[in-house]
Amino acid sequence: MRLLLILIGIGLVYGVVPARASVDCPAWDNARLTREIAALSSRLAACDTAYYQQGISLIEDTLYDQLRQTLGEWQQCAGSPPDAPTLAAGKVPHPIAHTGLKKAADATALKKWMDGKQGLWIQPKIDGVAVTLIYRHGRLVSAISRGDGLRGQAWTAQVRRMGSVPLTLPPGSRWQDVTLQGEIFLKMTGHQQSARGGLNARNRAAGLLMRREAAPELQQLGFFVWEWPDGPAEMAARLHALAELGFPLTARYTLPVTGFAQTEAQREQWFNAPLPFVTDGVVIREGQSPAGRYWRNQPAGWALAWKYPPARQTAAIRTIEFAVGRTGKVAAILNLHPIQLDDKRVSRVNIGSPSRLKQWDLAEGDRVIIALAGQGIPRLEGVAWRVKDRKPVAYPDPHRFTPFTCFTLTPECREQFLARLVWLSGPHGLALAGMGPESWRKLLDNGKLASLTGWLQLSRDDLAAGAGFSLKQAEKMYASLQLARQKSLRQWLSALGLPPYALNALSGGSWASISRRTEDDWHAHAGIGKKRAAHLWAFLHHPPVTALIAGLQQQGVTAFMPETPDRPRVTVNRGWPPGGPPAH
Repeated sequence: MRLLLILIGIGLVYGVVPARASVDCPAWDNARLTREIAALSSRLAACDTAYYQQGISLIEDTLYDQLRQTLGEWQQCAGSPPDAPTLAAGKVPHPIAHTGLKKAADATALKKWMDGKQGLWIQPKIDGVAVTLIYRHGRLVSAISRGDGLRGQAWTAQVRRMGSVPLTLPPGSRWQDVTLQGEIFLKMTGHQQSARGGLNARNRAAGLLMRREAAPELQQLGFFVWEWPDGPAEMAARLHALAELGFPLTARYTLPVTGFAQTEAQREQWFNAPLPFVTDGVVIREGQSPAGRYWRNQPAGWALAWKYPPARQTAAIRTIEFAVGRTGKVAAILNLHPIQLDDKRVSRVNIGSPSRLKQWDLAEGDRVIIALAGQGIPRLEGVAWRVKDRKPVAYPDPHRFTPFTCFTLTPECREQFLARLVWLSGPHGLALAGMGPESWRKLLDNGKLASLTGWLQLSRDDLAAGAGFSLKQAEKMYASLQLARQKSLRQWLSALGLPPYALNALSGGSWASISRRTEDDWHAHAGIGKKRAAHLWAFLHHPPVTALIAGLQQQGVTAFMPETPDRPRVTVNRGWPPGGPPAH
């Protein structure tokens, strides 16, 4: 329910809920902060009007909620209270006010809230639309949207057409005059929240209820009772009575819990289990609540929401930078205000080439939508909000770095040179144990490397005293580096940057025979067209590459040494499975 989440967001700003760290204010002057607040406030007001008055969602619910919280934080930075959302309060009064829900910031906050409480219960936090149902003399006489918690819109006609809400109560029941509060939701079959997410179900339910004409799709809606003001005092008796009145779903999904461990396990179970509705967390509540006349349209003290981590989050762009890979390709990197996605803290996302950055039209301060792709890699999925004052991005020269640059270290080449070293020592290259990015970076910082293969000349003392590694580290590193002398020609050429498509065309030849190949020779191999053949010839005859190989020959690296009767060609393939290097 959007209003509920608005209240949660406002609660966070005011400290109603155990909060995270203090607000991280943007580094804007007061004039800019005022402009950005006005622009975002205007946008959210338009979203509110469309949603509450027309049943149209201009933005996904979870993103709206996050932007509403962002606006509140900006307003707090400006020293002013958060705006109240533009709500359609309606004209129909609720007989008992709708309360909101406080939200636990994390597991620690929930434990603190649960501490010392007895008789706790857990329910799924269904993602739908809140209503009040009023029965008089056993008949449904009114259904009222939540509105502002005190007044709402008349939805009686729509609710009567749903088919999932009893129009009359059993005549034999003692409960004939009843007021219920609960959630209208979009029915699902075997919905797994962990796999499928929210599916914008809240919006779809709200849209059906707000249509002026009768919609047969109303039959797709269900109802879950989460409050029965002035019903049976004990939860067990309340659930039993609700089932007899025609609301069995509440009893099925309201379970007692005795501690945090059980609560956490049930939350995880519902997150992964097939359910008949979309959820966005759980609600932990006390078994008893005050009399309805004491309820107010503000977060209740007897219940607390513990939401699931969102599948997508908005994050503010701190800075934009460009990274150079080993082949000279430039990638645009967004440095973000850190966000939590699942179990990962995300502060950077690679969005690809500079041309993609131009397509996204991003600037520092924009709020982007981030999700986790395969293997937990953060991915840019959209733009939630663009700031009004936009700092131009300084794009790099697209022709500065290529597969033929940065085989030696210069100040502007450091990034590509380091990427070449990481590739060289990795599984696609020489598979040198213990030589990762940090080890190479340390050697560069201490001035120990100027050439892509200069590490072959380093001694144990160079690594220990000169580069800052411990004696034990230096010993292991030295042994690993020296093993490279016996690696195969295939591994060495891949390590130096020969493209993968050329490796299967080496045909077990020696370096002398491979270096004599012409473009036509390369083109004769399957999968190598004229363009690739020209590239291969140019790479192997590129002066920095030939200089590196000459140096390797002087160092006695077996793979590049000429064949002699007493020195047969080495064809070992240490570190790779049959068929070549790992695919990438």
